[in-house]
Amino acid sequence: MSTDNNGSDCSMKCLIAGVLLGLAVLVVSLLATGIGFLMSLVLGIVVAILLTIVLRMVLCVDSDAVGATRVSDTTASSSAPVSPAQSSVPASESAAPAREPQVDRAPDPDPEPEPQVDSTPEPERVAEAPPQTPEPEQQADEAGEAVQPAALQAARDGGPDDLKKIKGIGPKLEQLLHSLGIYHYDQIAAWGSAEVAWMDDNLQGFRGRVTRDDWVAQARRLAAGDETEFSRKVDDGDVY
Repeated sequence: MSTDNNGSDCSMKCLIAGVLLGLAVLVVSLLATGIGFLMSLVLGIVVAILLTIVLRMVLCVDSDAVGATRVSDTTASSSAPVSPAQSSVPASESAAPAREPQVDRAPDPDPEPEPQVDSTPEPERVAEAPPQTPEPEQQADEAGEAVQPAALQAARDGGPDDLKKIKGIGPKLEQLLHSLGIYHYDQIAAWGSAEVAWMDDNLQGFRGRVTRDDWVAQARRLAAGDETEFSRKVDDGDVY
């Protein structure tokens, strides 16, 4: 109750002070400035209101806080104290730890026996021999039986063809072909794989030349009346 009375008294005092100061401002405005009664009245009212608010914020708030502090202290002091009999329980009894339940531990299992390692040595591996690459003659025999090309007793009418126009056939090889009965382009153009294999194996000193220089393809063009790049060089005299 005293706190409410103190707050009311403070508010009243602030209001009175504000009104008095507002009247003072009104009088000073009328006498000193000459701004007129209406403006002086408005100025005095504004000053009175502002001053009342400021004084209440500064003075009355502090008194309210002091009163509230006193009330809280009184309330705290009026609370019942703890009975000494209740606090006489020994701390050791209240803080006694609970006993942990005993757990039966199972016996450790026997260690597993280590696996026995077979000490028998592995037999040594015999290195396999690399496959043997067959010789060219053996490959020809495996691919098919070589056949000697059809031979002529002599060149046809008009004489033999110039076999030197086939790349890979020189003067010596041309004479060797004549001895085997080969005189014309169409004879070479008609060779199959068996005839080519036979010629590759039987051209002494020139083995493999038929396949390497592809005589058959050149002879087919020359037999048809066409030219090859090499035959043009022979005609121009750039080779022989």
